Amino acid sequence: MYRCPLCQQSLTQQHHSFVCASNHSFDLAKEGYLHLLPVQQKNSKVPGDSPLMMQSRRDFLNAGYYQPLSDAVNQCFAAALPLQPVVLDLGCGEGYYSNRLMQALADKELRLYGLDIAKTAIKKAAKSYPAIKFCVASAWHLPFADQSFDAALKLCAPCEPDELARVLKADGLLLTVTPAPEHLLEIKQQVYSSVRLHSDQVESISGFEHQERQELKLKLTDIPADMVFNLLEMTPLAWKFKPEQKQLFATSSPQISLNFYLDMYRKNRSV
Repeated sequence: MYRCPLCQQSLTQQHHSFVCASNHSFDLAKEGYLHLLPVQQKNSKVPGDSPLMMQSRRDFLNAGYYQPLSDAVNQCFAAALPLQPVVLDLGCGEGYYSNRLMQALADKELRLYGLDIAKTAIKKAAKSYPAIKFCVASAWHLPFADQSFDAALKLCAPCEPDELARVLKADGLLLTVTPAPEHLLEIKQQVYSSVRLHSDQVESISGFEHQERQELKLKLTDIPADMVFNLLEMTPLAWKFKPEQKQLFATSSPQISLNFYLDMYRKNRSV
């Protein structure tokens, strides 16, 4: 499954290491994940989300506020995938969606791989969910062999479409989750004088044909202040709030809109 991020040759497991024919070697961490992010593929000294953003996201997700989104993702894959599928979760973070997908598709004997550029997130994911194979790597340089996966999940995560098409099998599926127009509308209204809504257009992804769309709408009400803080900190909007604005918004018992598009694509046969 894995290929060397330095020379793109196949990696073979030798005890607790993965080695290619050019003798590039990558050790399994004690938590069970692989670090396949060479220095030249890093975009910063410590790439990925900040520790505060990761902790806030972890606490918010574990409280169940995004469980309906996770359920919708699981249902899409349950209806579309064959038995014994191999699936890639791009930008998997601490593994919340990965783990719930693994549980939901247990009867299909799912094999799941999770990838994220943030080492801290992957370390936590691998320690929490040992049945899933996690790696630290770039979504722009996927460390996997051609046509390795039946499907991929791209949940609010960037990637390189050509790389994604390369690692998916013929007719492979891609499920994307993106913000729909009303997502976090009330939060935006606190920081923008004129709110620009997310687009409702279906994204054209090179190498893929759009199959279907599902929209998910939720309202969060009576949210504890600490969870509102977590939601603020896990979004890019956090830096637009002054500390006193966060405090006021979090303690005002706001109603917050969640709005997502789930779009299913199929890899073009010509790719």
